[in-house]
Order: sequence, then C-alpha cells, then structure tokens
Amino acid sequence: MDVVSPTTFARVCGLIALCASVYLTLLAVFGLGKPVVVPTASAHDAPRITGDSTRGREVFRFETFGNEGFWTDAARVPKGMMDAKITPLQLLQTGLLIDIDAVPEPMRAAMAVELKTDLSPQNAPTLNDPMATAKLIEANAVIGIVPKDSNGDGRIEIAKGDKVGVSCAICHTVTDKSVHEVPGAGSIGRRIDGPAALQLNMGKLLATAANSRAVYPNLQITLGGKTIGRAPTGLTPDSTEAEVDAYLSNPQFYPVGTFDETQDGHGNSVINTPLFRQDLAAPYGSAGEFAKFVDISNGSYTTNLDPTTLVTPEGRKFLKIKAGAAGEQLANDYAKILADTGVTGYPFVDAEVTGKVGHPATPVGRRVDDQKLADMKAYVEALDAPKGGKIDAKAAARGRKVFAAEKCTACHNVDQGKPVARTLVRMKTIFPGYKPMVLAQRDPPLSPIQNSPGTFDDKMIVVDASDRGARRGNAIPMLLDLDRRTVLLHDVSVSGFESLLDASRGAGAPHPFYVADAGERDDLIQFLRGLQIGR
Repeated sequence: MDVVSPTTFARVCGLIALCASVYLTLLAVFGLGKPVVVPTASAHDAPRITGDSTRGREVFRFETFGNEGFWTDAARVPKGMMDAKITPLQLLQTGLLIDIDAVPEPMRAAMAVELKTDLSPQNAPTLNDPMATAKLIEANAVIGIVPKDSNGDGRIEIAKGDKVGVSCAICHTVTDKSVHEVPGAGSIGRRIDGPAALQLNMGKLLATAANSRAVYPNLQITLGGKTIGRAPTGLTPDSTEAEVDAYLSNPQFYPVGTFDETQDGHGNSVINTPLFRQDLAAPYGSAGEFAKFVDISNGSYTTNLDPTTLVTPEGRKFLKIKAGAAGEQLANDYAKILADTGVTGYPFVDAEVTGKVGHPATPVGRRVDDQKLADMKAYVEALDAPKGGKIDAKAAARGRKVFAAEKCTACHNVDQGKPVARTLVRMKTIFPGYKPMVLAQRDPPLSPIQNSPGTFDDKMIVVDASDRGARRGNAIPMLLDLDRRTVLLHDVSVSGFESLLDASRGAGAPHPFYVADAGERDDLIQFLRGLQIGR
C-alpha cells in the first residue's frame, strides 16, 4: 500500500534534473516546435567510481559546486534577508534549522538563556537580532545554507563580499529538536542527516530573496495564454518581484514541506523525500526517470541549483531539443529576466562541459565532479533509517496482517530492510481516474506529452521514464519514517493516513487502496507508523 508519495525524487538536494525532459510540456501545450529523440549515450555511462562516505558527508552537508554565485548574485538571498531584517526566530518560522554544535559558544550561551523566556525582543535580544542571523550563517549553523570565503581573505563575512550557497542538506536533514522547536516549523538541535525536511517552507524562503524572479523556470508561468499548477493564473516575464513573492508565499500554491525542483513552468512542487539508506531505493525521481543516484544528483546541481545553465549555448540546445520553439522562447524570456535584474557572470556552477546534451547524466551538457557525486552516494547509502514511531504493538501486529490481506505487498515489502522493487507502477494503476489528453506526440523513446485533470499528474505531464526505455508510471517509495507524515502523496493532496485509507476519496482517486473496516484501518496505521528496518 503506497502511503507515501509515489516519488522518491526529492531525495536529492531538492532535486533535479527532471528538466531533462520537462520543457516538452511547453511544446505540447503551446504547439511550438518539433520534439527530437533523446540522446541515449554519454561519456558518463562509465564504470562506477568508488565513493568514500566520510568525504561524502562533507559533500552532502556543505558542497555547493559554486552555486553560491546564483544564490548570492542572482537570486540575492543574503541581500533579501538583510533588507527584510530576518531574525533567528524568523529563520525558524520559515522552517530552517539551526545546528547547535556549529553555533559559536558565546551565542549558544545567550540563546540558552533567551529560549527560557517569552522570546520578546527585550528578553531575547539575540534571537530577535538580524545581525545574529548573519553570524549564524557565517558560522555554518543554518543547515543547508552554506557560507563561502569568496574573497579569499580567510574569513567568512557576508557584509564584506563573501557568498552563500545551498547544499543538499537543506531539504534532507532534520535536527533532534533538543534545544528548541517551533511547532510545524524549524528547530534547534543536533543535525540528523537523511530524513526529509517536512517543515521547510521553501516557497517563503525563495520569496525572501531580493530577486526571486531569478528562479523563473521553476515557477508556474503562463505561456500562450495557458498555465498549469495550483494557482489560477501564471506568472510571466513581466511579473513584478511582488507578484512572484506573493505566489511563492502562498501555501496553497507552494505547500510547506515541498520543493518545485523542475524547470518546466508548472506549479508542481512535491513533498521533500528522505535520503537515508539509498542502497534500498531505486530508481530515482517521481516517475523513476533516473536509474542512477549520481545522475539525479548531478542534474540537481547543474540545473535546479543554478538554472542559469539553461541560457548557456548547451542549455539553449537542451531546450531546443526538448521543446523546439517553446524552449527557445523560455530561454529568451529567462535571459530577459536576468538582464532586466542585472544578473551577469553566469552560469555559476562549477562543472565540466562534457557529455551529450539531453542525456540523464548531462541534461545541460554539464557534469560536476564525479568523485564527489560518488562520495555523497556512499554517504546516503550508509545513513541509518529512523526508528519507527511509538505504537500499540498488538494493534500493529494486527495491522501487519491487514497489510498482507489487502494485498499491499503487491507493491511494498513487509521487511523494510529489503530494497524496494525497481518496477514502476503504471499511472492507471496508481491513479485510476487518470484520463490524460495527449497534447503532443514525441519521437521514440519518449512517450506522448499528456495531461489529466487534477494535480496528481502535474509532475508527470512530461517527465517519465521513457527517456531510459521504461514504462510511464511511479517509482515505489520506501515505507520508513512515516510517523512524521501529516500529508501524503507526492502532491500533498491527502491529509493523514485515515483519509488516505478511507474509500470516501473515491475509486478513481490517486492511490485508491482502501480498508473498509475502521478498526482494521486503525491497526494498519499503527503498523505503518511503526515501520522500521528490523521490525
């Protein structure tokens, strides 16, 4: 029974080279250009490199591959934070996390005292001081927000020109909440790598940037008078910063705990997913479109965390391959936004220009350091999965029998220590109400571009595993760390397990695998919340 989003994709830093086929949507919807066959070979179809998990921890936590140029000089996140006078308490309210072990000792002592107060400015001056926010970032204490000594003077001082980038940890790390927790938002404690950052309000964080228009390819846009996403209207190249921020800040359009990691012009942010025990998880991506973890990681760094690669010669070639004239228009619109907002010096990502444009290993013809990708892979494969939640053991034992009786085992393992099946679940199986309209045919091996009513398939209108010759469908997720889940399915369209398993959602709804008896449902929920490796 698929109680988690049928997506394993957000397991990678926010994830992603889904743009390797994304822009065909624009082609489909607006009928611009003719698609081209996806390249099927690459220099990176090479023997695997052995990774080192100790080095991989540093890659996972702190590697940016130069994307600090995008986040500081293009999106201008530090400037936005300074302009808005963001305090440490406001950081936490955005869902960001503070690693207490990295907080400088004098500040740690002050915070310990202040956290015992009512947190008012007079009683908690450090936690209400915007300058303290800069100090926390400079100390590398804000998880996933990585400072760099960009001016080479041996010190980290943002006010003196040092830059701030983003690492994979921003979406795939939590804390133990041992120091402080803001309910439903951020926390302070010791970092725990691997679990999904379900409290992160990425939309609000992006809206804090002084130039949020720089993430234009990841927004819900209008092209040819049409738009796809949660918002009733889309953004355009002429949308103001305020209009972009309003979209990003609206939790109905950009839900908490999700990240829109595809440059497809759709508003389809999906739930952040875990990155522990990745030796048990494959293929990768909402639709299993990546066979290799290192490829989805590379795509994340070379496109999602620096979308300016899309307006390089290789990026433009990629867009033309995928979307013809629509891709060219998107590149031109984005280039105009970058010019209008004074962004220069791109692309920022430190990557080798190599490989075939459009291939999953090199979607925009760029590849970051393969050894570092292999090291990170080794680290996330070795990360322990969290223990299951506190449950009624007798009810969970009964729920285990329900799990088998309701044939949940047709897709899912009872033993979570076994790798998930690499088979993709067909869209019509996971979503019986899936009635797509074919918008455009594509040359083999790509499947047609197609869209169905509702939000469940918005992430898969273009993206599927046909690039690698597999069926159109969903990858099977691990059933671990479920006790923290309050919203379910990759589009966060279901609230809670009780709703997921209740037939009132209808036979045509996504994941229509229900348990009629209320008592059995409760037992099954206990079983699912308690799942862990070894139990």
